[in-house]
Amino acid sequence: MKAYVQRYGHDVISGLEAIFTNKVKSFLTALGIIFGVAAVISMLAIGNGAQQEILDQIKMVGVNNIIVSPTETSINEDADESGSADGVQISTKKFSKGLTLLDAQAIEEILPTVSKVSPVIDFNYSAILNGKSKPVVLEGVTNSYFKLFEIDLSNGDLFTQEQNENGFPVCIIGDNIRKVFFNQEDPIGKNIKCGQTWLKVVGVIERRDFTASASDEMGISSTDNKIFIPAKTMLLRFKNRSLVRADEVEELMSRRNQESGSSGSENLNQLDKIIIQVAETEHLSSTAEVIRRMMLRRHNGLYDFEVTIPELLLKQQQRTKKIFNIVLGVIAGISLIVGGIGIMNIMLASVMERIREIGVRQAIGASRKDIIVQFLSESTIISVSGGIIGIVLGVVLSKTITAIFDISTIVSVFSIIISFGVSVLVGVIFGYIPAKRAAEQDPVNSLRY
Repeated sequence: MKAYVQRYGHDVISGLEAIFTNKVKSFLTALGIIFGVAAVISMLAIGNGAQQEILDQIKMVGVNNIIVSPTETSINEDADESGSADGVQISTKKFSKGLTLLDAQAIEEILPTVSKVSPVIDFNYSAILNGKSKPVVLEGVTNSYFKLFEIDLSNGDLFTQEQNENGFPVCIIGDNIRKVFFNQEDPIGKNIKCGQTWLKVVGVIERRDFTASASDEMGISSTDNKIFIPAKTMLLRFKNRSLVRADEVEELMSRRNQESGSSGSENLNQLDKIIIQVAETEHLSSTAEVIRRMMLRRHNGLYDFEVTIPELLLKQQQRTKKIFNIVLGVIAGISLIVGGIGIMNIMLASVMERIREIGVRQAIGASRKDIIVQFLSESTIISVSGGIIGIVLGVVLSKTITAIFDISTIVSVFSIIISFGVSVLVGVIFGYIPAKRAAEQDPVNSLRY
């Protein structure tokens, strides 16, 4: 073993000497590998960042959640004589109260596959305290809402059963609300004015990282600028859209007359959405279909609602981005192959330039294996060093993309191992052909060259 190490170690040293003798040529040869490895690592980092963003959004929308939201147009499923094409028509004969608290209660009580349900009512208000004012989103929910979206409190407690059922003026505030109004003090037990109502703070939500590309239609939104109150508190103390007063009817009719021909319409639903969590994943689609049929019956056959499954939509996006990630990796991998071809071309040219050197080594006792090891070690060392430099460049490039373009990138150990392994493999495979050609040179003819 020692003899083998000494013999072939000398061949490797000879390869190193050749590399350092031709530094510029060796560096230019390694450029293909360097950029290839850097491209693989940075492209896979972009793809991994996109996939992680989707996973974070799935966590934010909650596991196995279904969202029922109102739509602007009421559609009658059963076409009659005045119906339009495709068996669907806009109904003007039937009446629906829209999305109400009773719908949420019915879903929770009737469906055995449902584990949690929370109504959601949104209004924009201004929070006021000690001369400070800040626009906020006031959101009426139940305690199930915080469990549905895995929202934790940094301080305080959730609403009590008594506060939920009787509509007490209590609230749970987001982290930004705490910083604006209670930066230097504990907000628990303090009061904050929202609209014309004073609310007692009973809890503070832990700050959450929020991705700007997350869609509120999927139920994803930042909690930092929100004030949460019990749903019944919203209906009793703020606004209940299902209760229409005479002055509101006159105002609405006057506005419609002034804006005739406009496509906009005011939301008259009591709730802005109902969020339902299904106990088992396999019951997700079937439960959504049962909810759709149940809501259709409760709304007199009118499609004035929409049932969506955010998790399935996000998983579909995840599959799409995974395919995109594979395509990026393949495209970047092609550059590694091109780099390997570059190594082979340069090494073949090097063989032609060093025929006399090969003849001298063979004349003083070097075997074909020695010549192969020497030239193979050159190509392998070039590819390995290029791979190491490419790894550093790829990591730096990934961090630069995140800093400049605000695109999430995640450099994985897997991508580093794969790209480096391929670079070494490319050096061995594409270096063997020139090495074999060098070993096959006739020593007599080489010395005459």
